[in-house]
Amino acid sequence: MYLIGESLNVISTKIGRAFKERDPKPLQEEALFQKEKGMDYIDINLGPAKKDGHELMPWVVEVVQDVVPDVPLALDTSNIDAIEAALKVYKETPKPVLINSIMCRPERYERMVPLAAEYNADFIALMWGPDGLPRDENERAALAVELLYFANEAGIENERIWVDGIVTPVNIQQPQLISLMNFQAMVQDIAPGAKSTCGLSNISNGPPTNLRPILNQTYMIMLERNGMYSVISDPLEERLTDIAKGKRQDIVDVVHATMDENPPALDSISDELKEFVKTTNVILGRSLYSDSWLEV
Repeated sequence: MYLIGESLNVISTKIGRAFKERDPKPLQEEALFQKEKGMDYIDINLGPAKKDGHELMPWVVEVVQDVVPDVPLALDTSNIDAIEAALKVYKETPKPVLINSIMCRPERYERMVPLAAEYNADFIALMWGPDGLPRDENERAALAVELLYFANEAGIENERIWVDGIVTPVNIQQPQLISLMNFQAMVQDIAPGAKSTCGLSNISNGPPTNLRPILNQTYMIMLERNGMYSVISDPLEERLTDIAKGKRQDIVDVVHATMDENPPALDSISDELKEFVKTTNVILGRSLYSDSWLEV
């Protein structure tokens, strides 16, 4: 599974200050760290960047590409002018630059899809429509068809499109997690050849910090089983990276068996694997969510 590093992000105090002060050192250190940790893409997240995004984003791209010229970047901001300015200075990488993201709203995709076509960029198709978050997998599918059809008409083939069905927090919208897995299993029927991704850590947005890794890692395995191509993840989660790169088949096997309602006996496995059994059941709604589910 491909990993898109999420931590070159304006919400980080250190990175946010570097953006504001135009200090290249923290940004380059972070980019080199993400490459070392095995990230396949580096996401540059400026947030809205309403004031100076059109100047900041191309500067950050140039600063980062100076030290990791071979790592493709994801351009992450809601400021379309900032995206365009960055595309103009982007130096070619082994894999195309990735626009993160284009919503399923005409006022967004009618302007942004032509940019992707002009600059030969891949883009993330975010299943956020005129009414916000889709209610279920069928609404996600309808939005996907609308946006991908528009992109295809603009000359962008499915293989350049990364579908994001949107991950929701486990402690608020648990049924949506099942809906996303159902949708993920439909993607290749809807759009053969399309890739997929998601903001994985959204699932653990709200639960205590110590529970975030197990939620992220378990759900990644569950999504991958349903065809997920990549995730946007935290480079600090080394176990997650190991799982994504095929180094922890023991964990994957336990999650799959639990999904199939055939988990190993808890007294026969390690404490680490027990946590994955319990977390899989929580995500699937077989166990009631609480911040103490691992202790039960």
